[in-house]
Amino acid sequence: MNYHTYPTHEVLCIDMRSFYASIECVKRGLDPMTTMLAVVGDKNRSGSIILAASPALKQRHGVKNVSRYFELPNDPNIQVAEAKMGDYVRVSVEITRLLHQYVPKEAIHPYSVDEMWITVDGLEPLYGNPEEIAQMIKEEIYDTMGGLTCAIGIGDNKFLAKVVMDLYAKKTGIAICRYQDVERLLWPVPIEKIWGIGHRLTVHLNRMGIIYLGQLANYRLDRLKKRFGVIGEQLYWHAGESI
Repeated sequence: MNYHTYPTHEVLCIDMRSFYASIECVKRGLDPMTTMLAVVGDKNRSGSIILAASPALKQRHGVKNVSRYFELPNDPNIQVAEAKMGDYVRVSVEITRLLHQYVPKEAIHPYSVDEMWITVDGLEPLYGNPEEIAQMIKEEIYDTMGGLTCAIGIGDNKFLAKVVMDLYAKKTGIAICRYQDVERLLWPVPIEKIWGIGHRLTVHLNRMGIIYLGQLANYRLDRLKKRFGVIGEQLYWHAGESI
C-alpha cells in the first residue's frame, strides 16, 4: 500500500489509568498504583456497581469495573470509596488546561472524562518528537496531579493512536503505530479487541470467517458493503489502511 498518499498527523491518544480510583487514592494521600481501592456508586447498596478499581485491586483480585460491591473479596486491605463525579470532572478539566500549555484548544479532542486526543503537529522544534512530547506530558500529569498515571498511544490519525493505546500503551506506557506498522502490529489482533467493533458485529464477522483484523483488511470490499452498508466500508478502510 502507498501510505505516502494518506493524510498524516501527529496524534496522541491519552487515557488516564483507573481514573476514578486513582483520584480517590490521591485524595487520601495514597499511591494509586499500589493501593487496592474500589469506587462504587452507593456504599449503602451491596448490589452497587464497581465503577472503577485501582490497578493493584485488578491485579491481585481480578476485580473488574462491572463487578458488584458484594463481589469484592473479604480483604481488609481493600478500601471502598463512593463516587464523586464532580471531583473527576474537575480533575479532567485541570488535565485539559495542562495540555493547553502544549497545544491550542482546537487541537484537544475529548473522548470521555478520562480520555482525549491531542494533535501535536509542528511541535518538534519546541518539545521534540511525538514520543518525547508524550513522555513530557506523562511526567507533568504525574507530577502536578499527585501521582496520576496515563497511557499514551501515538499514531498518524485518531484511529491508530486510539487502537495502539488500547492494545499496547496500557501495558508499556507509550506505544506508536504508523501506517507502515499496521500489518505488523494490528493485523494479527482478534477483531473483538479493536475499537469500534462490538460483540454483535464480531459475531457476524466471525460467521463470515473473519477472526483477525488482517482477514478483514483482505476481505472483498463489495461483500462487506453489501452485508453491512456504510459500516462495512468503514471497517474495510480501518482494517486495511486505518484512515
